[in-house]
Amino acid sequence: MPLTLKAMSYFTTALRHGNIAKAAGELNIAASAVSAAIDQVEAEFDLTLVTRHRARGIQATASGRDVARKCERLLEEYRALLAQGADLKQTLGGTLRIGYYAPIAPAFLPHILDACLPAGSDVTLVLEECDNDQAQDGLISGKYDAILFVAEDVRPEIAYDTLIAARPYCLLPAGHRLADEAHVTMAQIAQEPLVVLNRPVAAAYYEGLFQPGTRAAPVAAYANSTEMVRSLVAAGRGCAILNMRPLTRQSYTGGQVVERPIAEALPPLTLAIGYDKTAPRRIVQVFADACRTHFAKDGPLKCIVT
Repeated sequence: MPLTLKAMSYFTTALRHGNIAKAAGELNIAASAVSAAIDQVEAEFDLTLVTRHRARGIQATASGRDVARKCERLLEEYRALLAQGADLKQTLGGTLRIGYYAPIAPAFLPHILDACLPAGSDVTLVLEECDNDQAQDGLISGKYDAILFVAEDVRPEIAYDTLIAARPYCLLPAGHRLADEAHVTMAQIAQEPLVVLNRPVAAAYYEGLFQPGTRAAPVAAYANSTEMVRSLVAAGRGCAILNMRPLTRQSYTGGQVVERPIAEALPPLTLAIGYDKTAPRRIVQVFADACRTHFAKDGPLKCIVT
C-alpha cells in the first residue's frame, strides 16, 4: 500500500510525543490507528524505525529520526500548498484566461474588464479568439478559466449563464437605398447580394433565416471575420446579416456602414459565459458577475441593434 499523508502525519506525531496513546489523544483517533500507521511506514521502507517499550512508550531509531524529518518536510510543503491554493481562490491576482467565440468581443470585453479589475490589480489577462467548439474544448480541458460563446451549440457538460439574446440585423453600406428605412424585411434582403460571416454555427444560422427558394441574389462573398464582412459591405459588395455590432460605424477601410433592424421576429443567437460553477476562483466569479451586470444594462454598450 502506498505511503499516505495521513500515515506520515500519525507517524511523526507519535514520534514527537514518544507515546502512541498521547499521539492518539492529540489526533482524536484510536491508538490502534496510530500503531497501524507506524507499521505502514516501517513496511514501506522495510526498516525498523521505532523501538516499542512496554512501559516507556516508543523511541525512534536513527533511521526513524531521519524518515521523520523528511516526512515533516513533506507535510509542511503539503500544508503550504493548501494555504497557497486557498489564497489563489480568493485573490484577484494571478492569470485570467478567457476564450471567446464572439467576433465583436473587442467592443465590449475591455469595458467589462475595466469594471471588475481595479486599476493596479495584479492580474495577467490571456485573451484568445476561437471558434465555438474550441472555446468549449478549452473550458473542459482547463485551458480557459471562462469562455464567451454561442449557447445554441452548447455541450451538456458546459455550465453557463446566458448574457444576451441578440436578434439579427441587416448591415448596409452608407448611402444604400435601404439605409434610411426604419427597418428592412427578409424579402428586401433576399434581393441583395449577401456577404456571409462564414464561422461555425453562424453560417448555418444565417442561411436558415431565409425561407427556401426566396433568395433572388447570389452570395457575394464569404468571410470568416466580422471586420472583413463590415469592410466588404462598406465597399458596396453587398449587405450582411449579423447579430452584434461594434460601437463604431466605420470599417477598417474607412468606409461607413449602417445597421437596420429586421422587421420579422427571427430567432436570436445567444451569447453566454461558461465557467466552472462548482468551485470557481474568485477572479473567475468576479468576471462572470461583471459580464452579467454589463449586459443587464440598457444602452449602446450591449452591442445589439434594437
